[in-house]
Amino acid sequence: MTAPSAPLSATLELACELIRRPSVTPVDEGCQELMMRRLAALGFELEPMRIGEVDNFWARRGGEGPVLCFAGHTDVVPTGPLHGWQHPPFEAHIDGDGMLCGRGAADMKGSLASMIVAVERFVVMHPNHKGAIAFLITSDEEGPAQHGTRAVVERLRERGERLDWCIVGEPSSSTLLGDVVKNGRRGSLGALLTVRGKQGHVAYPQLAKNPIHLAAPALAELAAEHWDEGNAFFPPTSFQISNLNAGTGASNVIPGELTAMFNFRFSTESTVDGLQQRVAAILDRHGLDWHIDWALSGLPFLTEPGALLDAVASGIRAVTGRETRPSTTGGTSDGRFIATLGTQVVELGPVNATIHQIDERILASDLDCLTDIYYQTLVELLA
Repeated sequence: MTAPSAPLSATLELACELIRRPSVTPVDEGCQELMMRRLAALGFELEPMRIGEVDNFWARRGGEGPVLCFAGHTDVVPTGPLHGWQHPPFEAHIDGDGMLCGRGAADMKGSLASMIVAVERFVVMHPNHKGAIAFLITSDEEGPAQHGTRAVVERLRERGERLDWCIVGEPSSSTLLGDVVKNGRRGSLGALLTVRGKQGHVAYPQLAKNPIHLAAPALAELAAEHWDEGNAFFPPTSFQISNLNAGTGASNVIPGELTAMFNFRFSTESTVDGLQQRVAAILDRHGLDWHIDWALSGLPFLTEPGALLDAVASGIRAVTGRETRPSTTGGTSDGRFIATLGTQVVELGPVNATIHQIDERILASDLDCLTDIYYQTLVELLA
């Protein structure tokens, strides 16, 4: 790593140490052990949870009262072609423009470093703080998300663990640190639709049933359907067809079936059952012989204005001078699992402009500001 002109801050030192570990999902590569050592020194009770092939941990410090949880993931997405990177993706390079470059800088090892250092500072300044501080960390956010946060949350639910507030370190910021926080996410409902016809020769269509011709009007109606209006927090529900397949590869054969993959990103104005019933009604109206395999990735969740959003907004204002904007746009996150505990959840992290890209990078100084924001939020809620 090219040495900067001044010594690295505690946050940047930890961020670089985490980035140097090639923890491509679901591998953790010792990131969690590093974090747990730091938390153990602060008096946290540590509970590693290896579920399947996934490393997770739960950590808690404090007594009775409200619980503020920091949540995140140590796994990162694959690098893509190494020759496309200006610097090796796991080198943790700070360039001449002050950008911290490396896989996970934004998503989300930078946030993890800020969380740890903010809590270290807070515990030193407020050793007898109110309530409790917790960490819920996984290495399965960028993968199937079955044995990570989802599974840990079920264990916490079974034993009645309390979680009042949760900050997920996902890169929520749009152009400037703290300009946007996520206070909810849309639900994600996927489907694999099979429409059955009858295979035959293209020269004798009267002896076959072409599922492409049969399905096309129904798919067009689904694509044009207005599912809901959205609300003050969510845009209208969207429907997108992502894959369409039919045919044998021969130009003179009418295929016997068509498959279509589609996805709903839905607001709290729609329900899973309601969407499924409306899809079925459209398909039936077109007289199709059809079958659907549904896959629910997550329900929509929303944290309305209250103690957590107020504290986060106050911290952003104090550190950056900016007024933040709550938003529910974007994909899903592990916040959808934590919210099922009745927890107020927000996502607050660095600028997301380069996440999952070659040459992922963030402004290095933003991580020190993020540490300050997390610290101010701790002070607001637990000091």
